[in-house]
Amino acid sequence: MPYFSATIYNIDFPVPVQMPEIILLCVLMIPQIVAGILARSMGRNFWFWFFISFLMPIISLGVLLYLDRKNEKQERKGYKLAPHLRKDQCSEHSNL
Repeated sequence: MPYFSATIYNIDFPVPVQMPEIILLCVLMIPQIVAGILARSMGRNFWFWFFISFLMPIISLGVLLYLDRKNEKQERKGYKLAPHLRKDQCSEHSNL
């Protein structure tokens, strides 16, 4: 197996060159991770959409974006904003 040396703090480490498979795997997992994070930010189950996007990678992202637009008028259940970023408390902080 061919190696190349990586130097960290003047120490040479042999690193195998056969890493394209790992890089390819990481690149192929991008739609699944994006779908899971997008679903979680919408208040939906991360793992459900993560695994659904294995079956339909691009279609699942389209469905999530459609559901996001459909439910745009309703309040999101996802991550809460920090107190200083909420609209209802901005006036309280501006008086300080």
